[in-house]
Amino acid sequence: MRAAADSLGVGVITRGADWIDRPRHAKAGNLNNALLATQGEFLLILDADQVPEPGILDRTLGYFKDPRMALVQTPQWFENVPEADLLGSQAPLFYGPIQQSKDGWNAAFFCGSNAILRREALMQLGISRYVVEVEASVQRTITTSRKLLARARETETDPRVLGALDEAEAVVDRARDQVRSGEPLGDVTYAFQRGIDTIAFRFAAADLESVRNDLQELAAMSTDANTFAGLDDAALDVLGRRDASPVAAIESIAVLARALDVNRDDEAQPIMPLATISVTEDMATAMRLHGLGWKSAYHDEILAKGLAPEDMPTMLVQRLRWAQGTMQVFFRENPLVQKGLSWGQRLMYFSTMWSYLSGFAAIVYIAAPVLCLSFGVVPVQAYSVDFFARLIPFLVLNQLLFWVVAAGRPTWRGQQYSLALFPVWIEAVTSAFENVFRGKPLGFRVTPKVRDETEQKPRWDLVKPQLIAMGALVAALILIGIRYLTGQASGIAPLVNTAWVVFDLFIFSIVTRAVLYRGPGTGVQSEHESSTAGGPL
Repeated sequence: MRAAADSLGVGVITRGADWIDRPRHAKAGNLNNALLATQGEFLLILDADQVPEPGILDRTLGYFKDPRMALVQTPQWFENVPEADLLGSQAPLFYGPIQQSKDGWNAAFFCGSNAILRREALMQLGISRYVVEVEASVQRTITTSRKLLARARETETDPRVLGALDEAEAVVDRARDQVRSGEPLGDVTYAFQRGIDTIAFRFAAADLESVRNDLQELAAMSTDANTFAGLDDAALDVLGRRDASPVAAIESIAVLARALDVNRDDEAQPIMPLATISVTEDMATAMRLHGLGWKSAYHDEILAKGLAPEDMPTMLVQRLRWAQGTMQVFFRENPLVQKGLSWGQRLMYFSTMWSYLSGFAAIVYIAAPVLCLSFGVVPVQAYSVDFFARLIPFLVLNQLLFWVVAAGRPTWRGQQYSLALFPVWIEAVTSAFENVFRGKPLGFRVTPKVRDETEQKPRWDLVKPQLIAMGALVAALILIGIRYLTGQASGIAPLVNTAWVVFDLFIFSIVTRAVLYRGPGTGVQSEHESSTAGGPL
């Protein structure tokens, strides 16, 4: 790669020694590293598989005549996807009406590739986030320290020790007041560390064993900016499980104070313009830019072409990562409470995030008709004229809206996968929750750009939940047939739910076809294409 770039006079930038043994932050880390190593006013972001049109900059840089324009996003389009698009890769509904609608609210967001960003906006974001995160760490350390001192006072009667606690409390209060008055955080943390260390040194020998026990537990706790919020409860829990002495409490505060580092030595670089709170850095970065008052635009023209996953396993890896990253952002920086966003922007971001919660609703959509046909448990109390007078117009209007806003773009495949991938959405929500609130590693897997030629057998194991759901739906159809024949079922309710089951099976049929799909140019693909000769189903 470097030799090819050199022959074309193109520079190549890779992470340096500063990144060794430090968080790499995947793609966001690579971009942040390049930002500090370059000087260009604008940055064109492309994934490795994306090949841009020669005129991509001519078609997009004009938006930046607006000095507050930070981002221009263009569609992602894949040239290895046949018309049937059995894996739902093209996403014409998202890279069309959805992004266009968000653009109307100044909420079109960065999708990780095929976008141009303004350096000034990113650097302002990086610096402002650095200040916010360091200040938040200092504030939380101060709050934790006050709680530790309050707990240590509860049973202490020794005047000498109470005097030490008074001194420590004065140091903590002084640091709090300095932060509130806007003094430089470097000076605040230095004075805080020196003050607490002086007190701790004088009294550490008095209770060395207790100090040692507390420090062993505190040493295991992470103190970086992203996880510092958990130190309040964690540090107090140490004292709660053991009758920690006041001296140990002071030493514990000293540990927290020393963990404060305005230089962020735990990171390769202190300034991280692109967000590192999620495995998908794009949405979080765009939302933060909008929160600072910057603008974005969606340019609805294909100006780069790339490669999409060519088999079901790879596609599932990609969709899971996207969903996990989105839910990480939702749990860490809920758009409904983010400062600087308009209510339109809040709702536009929130609508994308909460859509993954539909995985849980899908269980109801599957279970309701099964219960009705199998056991006679109806999902509504009455199937009357009033009921259908409301339901049928709603369903018809829903599809008409899809047809109108799509303006000729195919949307059916997206509708199928929004339901058929319900296990992926559920896993994304639960795993992101575990990662954000319990610290469970999420992992990051780059989407392979070519299919695994060694994998010849269809991976039915990857769609077990869908197969179980389809089995339950088919069993329900058989049972309702038996119930009708034996006179145990009658009326319109079973008929309505039978139609519901047939519709669900039609939706889930895409899963079986996707498992068998082996990519363009294969025998299996030819078979699929011949079965959809009239166009995608």
